[in-house]
Amino acid sequence: MGYGLLMLGNQPMARMGEIARLAERTGCDTLWLADERFYREVYGGLAYLAGQTSRVKLGPCVTDPYSRHPALTAMAIATLDEISGGRAVLGIGAGISGFGELGIERVKPARAIREAIELIRRLLAGETVTYQGEIISFREGRLSFRPIRPEIPVVVATNGPLGKRMAGAVADAVIMEAAANAEEIRALRAEISAGARAAGRDPAAVRLIARLNTCIAADGAAARDALRPTVARLLGARRLKFATAERQGLTLPEDAIASVRGAPYAAGVTPYLPLLPLVTDRHVDAFTLAGTPAEVAAHVAELRAAGADSVIIMPFAAPGGSIEATIEAFGTEVWPKAAAGGGTA
Repeated sequence: MGYGLLMLGNQPMARMGEIARLAERTGCDTLWLADERFYREVYGGLAYLAGQTSRVKLGPCVTDPYSRHPALTAMAIATLDEISGGRAVLGIGAGISGFGELGIERVKPARAIREAIELIRRLLAGETVTYQGEIISFREGRLSFRPIRPEIPVVVATNGPLGKRMAGAVADAVIMEAAANAEEIRALRAEISAGARAAGRDPAAVRLIARLNTCIAADGAAARDALRPTVARLLGARRLKFATAERQGLTLPEDAIASVRGAPYAAGVTPYLPLLPLVTDRHVDAFTLAGTPAEVAAHVAELRAAGADSVIIMPFAAPGGSIEATIEAFGTEVWPKAAAGGGTA
């Protein structure tokens, strides 16, 4: 299994095509495009990237069951699979971006994701479906074309305990954002395995993928500094539910969190910049991949030893560098060492 690259859709499509080709040349296995409001539209973007590449798998990271009906997602992912010659993979999670603007209420996310997957798989299999779940409903409908593959892989992004167990029960793979330390990976693997066993599945059949902001540079300190604002936002917003952060001493003081409470999602890192003095290198290393190529290779090897099958990198540029430099360093220097279990800082 290779590694993945996540793009946000915040750059011109022509440049995203160049980045996709670079990633494919340097060993990337899967290209993910964020279904993030209100950047470039995810399925149109993925179709374009399919035409720019020949080998990599492609998918949304991640779509959700609220802003787009799961039947429309089945239609879209089957179309992408046809366009790409069988390279589509469906990433699905609870979602959050744009929900405030669109007036969407996120209700029972683990249940909604499970129901969405059930409906999508039945539609991809060519069934005429009537479905009435707690969240999702669909009446006597089917796809009006035959998908080229009835079993497109489904990857669930989740962070809560209920979602992790649900994903273990139904998904082909599970993504967790910012799970960049071995203790969190072990806890995540335990929850996924529990969900798989409860559903009568082999836990080893469910892959675990860490989605990590990544910056690689000759100056490891500069790489960490480039990601520090993203960690301030991560810890200040508290949207992710880490199983081990508190016991590892990786949370921030309550008064600091209170000072940034209520910051809108669309505001990005800016509201959280006052937290930067509290974000240590230990925080950065616990939630991201940052440093020299050797440091990052050792870090990824540690995550793999703890139970992560792969990583999805979202590349950041160090001062004076570029995201392309991070992608190339990861593909040519980091991943080959890490996949072999090597890499020394």
